[in-house]
Amino acid sequence: MAAEDLEEAPVVNKNKRHRKEKPWDTDDIDQWHVEPFKLEDNPAGTFATESSFATLFPKYREKYLREVWGAVTRALETCGIACTLDLLNGSMAVRTTRKTYDPYVIFKARDMIKLLARGVAVAQAVKILDDGVACDIIKIGNLVRNKERFVKRRQRIIGPDGSTLKAIELLTSCYVLVQGSTVSVMGPYKSLKEVRRIVLDCMKNIHPIYHIKRFMIRRELAKDPKLATESWDRFLPQFRRKHLSTSEKTAKKNDLLAEKQAARSQATGTSGSVVAPIANGSEKEKPKKKVYTPFPPPQLPRKIDQQLESGEYFLKPREKEKREAAQRKQKQADVARKRQAERAEAFAAPVEETEPTVEEKQKKKRKERDEDGEGDNKKKRKKKERGKGSSDA
Repeated sequence: MAAEDLEEAPVVNKNKRHRKEKPWDTDDIDQWHVEPFKLEDNPAGTFATESSFATLFPKYREKYLREVWGAVTRALETCGIACTLDLLNGSMAVRTTRKTYDPYVIFKARDMIKLLARGVAVAQAVKILDDGVACDIIKIGNLVRNKERFVKRRQRIIGPDGSTLKAIELLTSCYVLVQGSTVSVMGPYKSLKEVRRIVLDCMKNIHPIYHIKRFMIRRELAKDPKLATESWDRFLPQFRRKHLSTSEKTAKKNDLLAEKQAARSQATGTSGSVVAPIANGSEKEKPKKKVYTPFPPPQLPRKIDQQLESGEYFLKPREKEKREAAQRKQKQADVARKRQAERAEAFAAPVEETEPTVEEKQKKKRKERDEDGEGDNKKKRKKKERGKGSSDA
């Protein structure tokens, strides 16, 4: 019986042997839900010390902050936080008071003034005080060195007429603002990580449309309860990022040229028609394979060995300088001679064709007449000979 009990006992992982069942922990409980912090949750009362945070804001935000500071003060007063606006130094500060009961609300107030400094409207920035909303300010200014490339990649996040930015906001349930060298994001904790990855990948030259496609597929897969416990990797597209180096590009180009040449030669062999090869400067003859030898190549002579052979090694420093100066002058003289020859070619007189004189013309005419006269005399002689032959007959 004892052996049967051992066989029937389930095998338990040693890492989970001390875990017990929790009947109160069911699947319908939202683990991400944050319960609001109330006054009754802080029985200790007011804080012993004051906490404060301050942040700077750019000059162009001064006018807007001065107009909306009353709304900012009223929103923070409900949480027991005091705020000050220093226009001389260009800074905003928040601090706890005796009315503050939530220990984490000071960090929320710090995030709020950061968002206001980065260009977020006050109506949107106030939402950060909710427990379910968090923020992330992504710095993208030092990710790309080239200014033009940085502007182009930052524009990709926004897209044409803001379409890409709107798609990211709808799929992640976040508020995204691209301002200068930072991207401000507000939304649930889980979505902030996704938006950060999209922004950083975009600055690394990976277009946001690839991430948007993944989000859309995940959104559809989440609707099917059968796939809740399965892996979704087989449904998601795999975009492989591959940048070829210069040598790989050259090798790929050479392979394509070799394939074209092989197809061309095959066509000439089958059809019999000769195809003229295309003249291309980039096409080069492949070097012949070297014969393999197990012995290493002979060692090349060192610079000192060459100097010993020529006798330069034993020369004094002054003699070496004189020798180098003489060689330099000889090279300069050769170059100057070549340049003078090239310049002289431009001033060389061309061969002119002179018109013949009157005497040369007359001589030419006489020669032509004499040649014509000799030809006529020959014709007359032939006629006479023919006439004599006919009379004898």
